This record gives sequence, structure tokens and C-alpha cells, in this order.
Amino acid sequence: MLPKADWAHLIPHKGAMCLLDEVVEWDAMRLHARSASHQRLDNPLRADGMLHAVNLCEYAAQAMAVHGALRERGQGGTARPGFLVALRDVELHANRLDGLEGRLQVHVECLIAVADSLQYAFRVEHRGGVLVTGRAAVMLRSISMAD
Repeated sequence: MLPKADWAHLIPHKGAMCLLDEVVEWDAMRLHARSASHQRLDNPLRADGMLHAVNLCEYAAQAMAVHGALRERGQGGTARPGFLVALRDVELHANRLDGLEGRLQVHVECLIAVADSLQYAFRVEHRGGVLVTGRAAVMLRSISMAD
């Protein structure tokens, strides 16, 4: 278990926009995180007093960022900024998140990791039920662009 203080400084999401609360476990290919931020009134993704389930894609994207950062840190490096460029096969099994009590379980798995791009599968669950599944493509900023 990794508390937020151990990894939050490794990703660009700050303050209330850092949606994940803790990393339950991770390895070179997978990460499992938990969050209860969907219940917070100050959740920056809320619109018109509600939090739509499509925002679960952002929870998954942040888990991908944490996974990449932890993986790079484990290899003695620093993660390059990434840009979510595509979502595929997204299946939503809920409409809203703000009425869900308890924590969300966010799972990501790195399917492909090449020089400047990553592909992940993701799944977010609540109390054993699946809320969303899908895949995401991430392009990494080149080292020359990062300067």
C-alpha cells in the first residue's frame, strides 16, 4: 500500500484534481488504486451539481500516470509527461458517480510500452460491480520537448 504522499509529487495533477487516494498494489504491468474523491463536493469534475460516469476515464488516466511514474522511479528515472490521445472500447455501466458510497477501485494494465507511447486497459469498480472498462493510448512527450 502506497499513501498519496508517496507518489502525488510524481504526477502533474495537484490539489483537488489529484483524484486518487492511495495505491493498493502495483507491479511493472499493473496498478490498483482506490479513491473516494467522487463523493467530495469540491471534485473539480462535477458539473451542474453532479459527477457523470464518463469522468471515470480521468480516474483511469490518473492511475496510468501514477503507474508510469512509479515504474520510472523504480528504474531510477523520471516519468515524461504524457498526453491521453485516444480512448477505445469504453463501456459505461453507470450514469452518475456522486451517489455512490464507499471507494472506487481503479485498475490499469499496461498492454504496450514503446519509446514514445503506451497503451493501457482500464477498469473501475465499485463494491464488486464494474462501472467502466476501456483502453487508452498515451503519447509521451519527447525528451527534447520536455526541456
